[in-house]
Amino acid sequence: MDYKQLKEEVIAYSKEIGIDKIGFTTADPFTELKNRLLRQQELNYQSGFEESDIEKRTNPALLMDSPRSIIAIALAYPSKMQERPISKKGERRGIFARASWGLDYHHILRAKLAKLEQFLSERVPGARLKSMVDTGELADRAVAERAGIGWSGKNCSILTPEFGSYVYLGEMITSIPFEPDLQMEDQCGSCTKCLDACPTGALVQGGQINAKRCISFLTQTKELIPDEFRDKIGNRIYGCDSCQTACPVNKGMDFHFHEEMEADPEIAKPLLKPILTLSNKQFKERFGSVAGSWRGKKPIQRNAIIALGHFKDETSISDLQDVIQKDPRPVMRGTAAWALGKIGTEEAEQILVVQSQSEKDEAVLSEIEKGLKMIHG
Repeated sequence: MDYKQLKEEVIAYSKEIGIDKIGFTTADPFTELKNRLLRQQELNYQSGFEESDIEKRTNPALLMDSPRSIIAIALAYPSKMQERPISKKGERRGIFARASWGLDYHHILRAKLAKLEQFLSERVPGARLKSMVDTGELADRAVAERAGIGWSGKNCSILTPEFGSYVYLGEMITSIPFEPDLQMEDQCGSCTKCLDACPTGALVQGGQINAKRCISFLTQTKELIPDEFRDKIGNRIYGCDSCQTACPVNKGMDFHFHEEMEADPEIAKPLLKPILTLSNKQFKERFGSVAGSWRGKKPIQRNAIIALGHFKDETSISDLQDVIQKDPRPVMRGTAAWALGKIGTEEAEQILVVQSQSEKDEAVLSEIEKGLKMIHG
């Protein structure tokens, strides 16, 4: 078989089905990545959301018998909302990061990879193919970098010359010996704008992140957010784009190639107060189609409470009172106590004083105490 010709056919077909960029690399182990991941593990910088087996993350041969190549794909997503609702007094809004606008990207990329698999299976009967997106074992960014999709930026994102870092990534391990593409040279140079823009100092140095300090990670946890990060979260209810929006490569990058990636403004930038009372069913109906819903309603509701505190939204006091008095979850009651402390009115203080007399949970009592201290300076 003429694999060079097949590669050209795959590239042409990928454009037909709406894949914005495609690259090819070997299925060799990712030795450099392995060393980096071991170091991250040593420093306790990992988020805990990734595949825990470093061997599987870095050796394609453990995921498929005799792999010969990996195909990497990238799809560009929008960086600007067509209609952006305004957050105003009494109607404060939160914001989902751009990667959670539109339909959950896992579904979009998996559908593209499934078409690519079918295309290859018809041309190479018996070919072994294994696709993955984000939640698979391999590190998407390492594959994309080696396949020439882009270079690995100091913000730990893949930066493409065409679309900046506003791209979703996926890959397919194959038993087909495609010729690898050349890796792209790093083009960040001496720029450190992403490091300077990181609100929590999570970007330790160019290309190294302490995931446990990253706002994107923190907004996905389910516990009380550590004190030092609460003010920095602001009105983000899922994810963070600070290191992307600060990047000069991303300036002016905004692509609307895929209708299913377009933001529903009322989901991507939702009103905060209604989020607090959503049932699990209502949450799924409202937010279930977006990537930011994968951890369920608890983190989103907690983050919405932090955002109301950030805005010092006095109109939300009664909503927060309901949370602190009726919500069975200590994380919500504790976060509401902190938010009432931030709002700091006499009414907020009174609610905290009353609740301190009936609250049994030690962590919540500690948050009530913090709230009262904020009010009294």
